[in-house]
Amino acid sequence: MSTLPRTIHHPLIGDRVTFIETAEETGGSHLTVEVELAPNGKNDLHYHVTFVERFEVVEGELGLRLGKEILFLSRGGTAEVPLYVRHLFFNPSAKHPVTFRVTITPARQFEACLRIAYGLAVDGKVNKKGIPLKFAHLAVLMELGESYLTFLPHWIQVRLFRFLARRARRSGAAKELEKYYKAEETPDGRLFQKN
Repeated sequence: MSTLPRTIHHPLIGDRVTFIETAEETGGSHLTVEVELAPNGKNDLHYHVTFVERFEVVEGELGLRLGKEILFLSRGGTAEVPLYVRHLFFNPSAKHPVTFRVTITPARQFEACLRIAYGLAVDGKVNKKGIPLKFAHLAVLMELGESYLTFLPHWIQVRLFRFLARRARRSGAAKELEKYYKAEETPDGRLFQKN
């Protein structure tokens, strides 16, 4: 079992993610996180082709755009985002956070992607929008997260980020990111997070 922190925080976005079930714990079948999204918080329109997401609201109200449809889910409300569907989520409240769970099936490398993105933000290695300052780091994140932009053809993004991520691995830039998502074993068998 990993000794990585269960909860991570993004200082720019102001949200908190707690890993309820990690990929390691589920054998990769899924990943479940609980997100506390700040008032007016949101992400950008995107889609996935290798995993589905299931949202369930724990507290507050969550806005979810699925294709052209806008849903507002309250406590206990659920929605599933199928493959290839453009989507985003947002907190419609200007005063209160919303807490919701997301299950990603299968887990793929999404946990590593989240940990890297939040770790880079904590370390001040992103711009005001949370985008990594090093393009090589962005390429690795895009490849790991398998989240695609809506304004570029899918095949271009896959080829571009695969190529750039390979270059990042060859140059050592990808290795710089391991401290955010890998734990190492000490000679006495204990695990610790890389710094």
